[in-house]
Amino acid sequence: MQAIPEPRLQFRHGVRPDTYLFFFVSFALVVFLTHAPYFGLPYFWDELGQFVPAALDIYHDGAWIPHSTVPNSHPPGVMAYLAVVWKIFGYSIVATRIAMLLLASLTALATFLLAIHLCRGLSGAPAFAPVLLLLLDPLFYMQSMMAQLDMPAMFFTVLALLLFLQDHHRSAALACISLVLAKETGVLLPLIFFVTLLLDRRRSKYAVFYAAPFAVLAAWFFVLWRSTGHLFGDAGYTHYNLGYALHPVRAAMCLIRRIYYLFIADFRWAGSIAILYAWKRSRIYANREWRITWLFIGGHVVLVSLLGGAELERYLLPVLPLVYIAMAAAWSVLRPFWRNAGLITVSAGLLMGMFINPPYPFPLENNLAMVDFVELHHNAAEFLESSYPAKTIYTAWPLTAALRNPDFGFVEHKLSSAETSDLRYSNLNNIDPKGVDVLVLYSRTWEPTWGVLQSPLVEKFLRHFYQYERQMNSDEVRRHFGLTPVKRWTQRGQFIEVYARN
Repeated sequence: MQAIPEPRLQFRHGVRPDTYLFFFVSFALVVFLTHAPYFGLPYFWDELGQFVPAALDIYHDGAWIPHSTVPNSHPPGVMAYLAVVWKIFGYSIVATRIAMLLLASLTALATFLLAIHLCRGLSGAPAFAPVLLLLLDPLFYMQSMMAQLDMPAMFFTVLALLLFLQDHHRSAALACISLVLAKETGVLLPLIFFVTLLLDRRRSKYAVFYAAPFAVLAAWFFVLWRSTGHLFGDAGYTHYNLGYALHPVRAAMCLIRRIYYLFIADFRWAGSIAILYAWKRSRIYANREWRITWLFIGGHVVLVSLLGGAELERYLLPVLPLVYIAMAAAWSVLRPFWRNAGLITVSAGLLMGMFINPPYPFPLENNLAMVDFVELHHNAAEFLESSYPAKTIYTAWPLTAALRNPDFGFVEHKLSSAETSDLRYSNLNNIDPKGVDVLVLYSRTWEPTWGVLQSPLVEKFLRHFYQYERQMNSDEVRRHFGLTPVKRWTQRGQFIEVYARN
């Protein structure tokens, strides 16, 4: 059978371009206005540890392989985007935040258009629900303004899937190239497209388009290998994200954690129940488009459960809009009361999750706990700069990096800092106290007095499989270092405290 020609890329069903612009502006207004209080918020953790330094290397030196931080497997797409923004508008934290929020706004629009496509023919207005949930989602809210890779990867994932399902394969392949340049794990999506088209005799000739993302990614790894001598840029990075992550217990726990976060946490269970009901009682998912969508959701969850030692929830961002679209589709087969009850329940859970921390350790970047962390460190950095400008500050990364580089927004002038690896008792106890005049302790792990870490069984498990160990406390600092506390800040369960020699 002769292959069908690829349709010409055009606006959907004669929709006027200004209609798309209206929805984009509407979503962008919500995104920008809700983030306005944090436009100048200093950088957090991996922002100042990896992505902003790598972008600054491109901005200052045109160095595609970073030298201000450890090179790794992440392609330079997002960092190059930030460097271009800074070249046009000048370097600032505000410019960084706005550049990322622009991508987040485009993600909301792409989610809306994909929801229209996947939910066509269903009752109600299911395309609006996924956008609402996405804008309320605490993970999406935080990542929307952060200079990291997973939110841009989410945008190009949704865009590529939309274009593929509309049979715009050249455009979809270009979106896939952008996806793998944003994050290397995005290669899963063009792989699924490639195999899907090979098995489809009517469309098989377009499969070759999706070889391009693999070629681009291979070229990046070749350049990285030639420059660093390591295929993934650094031996320690490779071990942590492959060898350490692939331990069977850690991989299994990570998979459970992924499933829990996507389908249960923050009241998402109300949408998951609807998905199971719709799967059993209807055929809304029984078509080619939904099979491809669910295949990618499952494949991506497994992939990010096996790779990545940090096990961060932000790795799930590329599938988060797809899960919300599936929930909206499922609610459309229910009676209006249950449809509205499900949407309200998930919305309320997401809104609560923005402010309420769980009883177990979690990445602080998942909700507004990140803001608490950064504000505490900003306060401490200002105090250290005014009180101990000539002293060497002993503390753990990322505060050490925040004190050394004024570009990160914490200090106006560079301070001398010495890295203590971490703040665990065993590591700090091995430091010679004679050379330490100023020490800063802070909460690196969320462990409230009412949390699960108070259980000896949980602590033993984490100690054995995740190298967990408690931090040095105030009495131990006094005994070992002979330092006294001079300043302490607390904010919503987190703390930072400065010790100095009298």
